[in-house]
Amino acid sequence: MNTADHPADGTAPRAIPPPATGAWQEGDPPGRRTWYHRPEPLPLEGGGHLPDVRLAYETWGRLAPDRSNAVLVLHALTGDSHVAGPVGPGHPSPGWWDALIGPGRALDTDHWFVVAPNVLGGCQGSTGPASPRPDGRRWGGSFPRLTQRDQVLAEAGLADALGIDRWALVLGGSMGGMRAVEWAVSHPERVASLLLLATTAVASADQIAWATAQLHAIRADPNWRGGDYHDAGPGQGPHAGLGVARRIAHITYRGAEELDARFGNRAQDGENPSLGGRYQVESYLDHHAAKLVRRFDAASYAVLAEAMNAHDVGRGRGGTRAALARVTARTLVAGVDSDRLYPLSQQEELAAGIPSAGRARVVASPYGHDGFLIETPQIAALVRELLDDVRDTAAVQAG
Repeated sequence: MNTADHPADGTAPRAIPPPATGAWQEGDPPGRRTWYHRPEPLPLEGGGHLPDVRLAYETWGRLAPDRSNAVLVLHALTGDSHVAGPVGPGHPSPGWWDALIGPGRALDTDHWFVVAPNVLGGCQGSTGPASPRPDGRRWGGSFPRLTQRDQVLAEAGLADALGIDRWALVLGGSMGGMRAVEWAVSHPERVASLLLLATTAVASADQIAWATAQLHAIRADPNWRGGDYHDAGPGQGPHAGLGVARRIAHITYRGAEELDARFGNRAQDGENPSLGGRYQVESYLDHHAAKLVRRFDAASYAVLAEAMNAHDVGRGRGGTRAALARVTARTLVAGVDSDRLYPLSQQEELAAGIPSAGRARVVASPYGHDGFLIETPQIAALVRELLDDVRDTAAVQAG
């Protein structure tokens, strides 16, 4: 999608403006997606219902006859169902945890049946702001606020449709970790083991503040139009606001020392900051902003960021400790030692509150919060540890 025109007169190429939304649209190639359609409206924690709900999801491996080998992988804010696999029609980005899934890998698809849904409110095939309402118009700015509990309720319907009563493992990091812990608290009988990565039991003031700045950037864009921009022409979406939001977020996702080591205060090649050029780190942030606006939807970003801000596993359950005490799954909690957005203290709170968790594990990485996506060998070791326990337990129960 990052193509450009090349005029015949030899002038500089003109970048093709991005579409108003980077959401997957009806008529786009489905890729590896399959869809679950909820047979009735989804009741929302905040009141009311969301009609005509569907989730896009992808699977790897084969479900065992006794349905005991299912693993649920939950993505972070700008992720989607394409956890593994190459770029291709319908999938503008490669699998975001590709090295974790496949024959012989930690999530060995010769043994495990891996399921990855696109979150409710997302923009890669699941119902979200870019989706049509029952009357055919886009949801846009009228899409309701969601919570992690609403999203997990939709995913529980997917599990029911697949005939999966109990997941062998539920895992996720960041926003995916929020949903994973919500799964284990809301449906303890349906989660045999749990891996929580770089996440928290309740959103902190610091995390809410960073997200709020991003929300303001999106909504201050003149092309936001109250969230009703999806049918505008190319280049007419809130790309500037979404790009600023991505820049803010990406700074929090990486470690300060890593950024300094990679870029320092050096100028971008061929540019002079004193003459209006960019620093290398500016160019880096620009690159990530430009990529996101072509594959994501600004209104979905806002809906998901607000759901993350509302995350509180103890809400209505007597507080965080009482909620975490409901978890019966064999649990590992891990954080990244250089994570300045989800500090290790939050993973330590999770580990202390979940009866079977033991001590919080530490992923050593210079990459900050993104370490849970980058340090695949360390994450794979945690996955194997949990799944080996699941296999051992199953073998004992079998006789």
